[in-house]
Amino acid sequence: MMQWREGTVQEVRGRWPGAVEYAVRLAGDDGDLVRALAYTALVGEPQVGDRVLLNASALLRGLGTGGLAFVVAAPDRLPADPPADPTTASGHIVKARYTPQQQMFMAVDEQDSPHHAALTSGAADAGDLQGLPVVVADLHSALPAVLAGLRAERPDARVVYLMPDGGALPIAFSRAVAGLREAGWLHSTVTVGQAYGGEHEAVTLHSGLLAAKHVLAADVAVVIQGPGNVGTGTSWGYTGVAAGEALNAASTLRGRGVGALRVSDADARERHRGISHHSRTAYGRIALVPADLVVTHPTGEFGELVLRQACELVAEASGPVRLAQVEEDGLDEALRGSPVRLSTMGRGLDEDHAAFLYSAAAGRYAARLLDGAGG
Repeated sequence: MMQWREGTVQEVRGRWPGAVEYAVRLAGDDGDLVRALAYTALVGEPQVGDRVLLNASALLRGLGTGGLAFVVAAPDRLPADPPADPTTASGHIVKARYTPQQQMFMAVDEQDSPHHAALTSGAADAGDLQGLPVVVADLHSALPAVLAGLRAERPDARVVYLMPDGGALPIAFSRAVAGLREAGWLHSTVTVGQAYGGEHEAVTLHSGLLAAKHVLAADVAVVIQGPGNVGTGTSWGYTGVAAGEALNAASTLRGRGVGALRVSDADARERHRGISHHSRTAYGRIALVPADLVVTHPTGEFGELVLRQACELVAEASGPVRLAQVEEDGLDEALRGSPVRLSTMGRGLDEDHAAFLYSAAAGRYAARLLDGAGG
């Protein structure tokens, strides 16, 4: 159930494309000061002193990634209608469907899109990614690490990020995406399914991947859910299962799937120690197609553990996944050069080095596929 609160904007605490974070004083006897996020495309940009209505459910539950209030409306300062734009005005793809905040977009794959012809002819119509490397990962925190490893080899590569709808739906929630785009580490973004707010919208992951290749001329596509991974402590009840389906989509479209393993040497939970059970399930049980799972050449006891677990995953997998290895040399330096903060489950690079290292290794491997050196 949704828990409503009313408050008054006290100050602006931060902003990035598509979002503004405020300090809001709640109405009532307590008058608590809380963090609240406004998506400017939905509610405009409230000003200090404005009355705002908040969805406080996640805040009151003390959730992690999404544990803040969201501005539902600034009733005394309604945003103006967006200016008429012939490239989007006729869009009829509805996202966040049948909710009070549903929006209509011009999807790259719909009939009135200027890119429709490109997706209904030639290799795109045939569903052919022509060997495009598609890097897949579980957690959103892997995105800057994958890009760091990729850019260590090919800083000139055009990378398109596709955000499916397993985590946050608005891409504006991700400060990492905003920072990576500003730094030029991402060429473009595509939000697929019910996710929205990317530079391009797509109805499905399949059409989004085809648009990345045949509309945006990507050298590499990266598919990772947005912030806010959901897990339940069960084998199948977590949103990262979509990583296996993403590899299936990449292979179906004749792309080259690359699985970034979720690895940790700091997570206290046994099921996430070494290679997480999330990767073992998504890549070992759900992926039914050829794909490359990337590890580093082992150094030390933990590296040996990960390699052993990876070999077991491949041996027991439902599909013909393969093991690929790259060296660690230079990856730490690449990670430390990230233009955005590296953080996973509240842990930084030095607290959970392996989590970022193995994602960077997948990026390095994808870069080498561009030169035919991946194997």
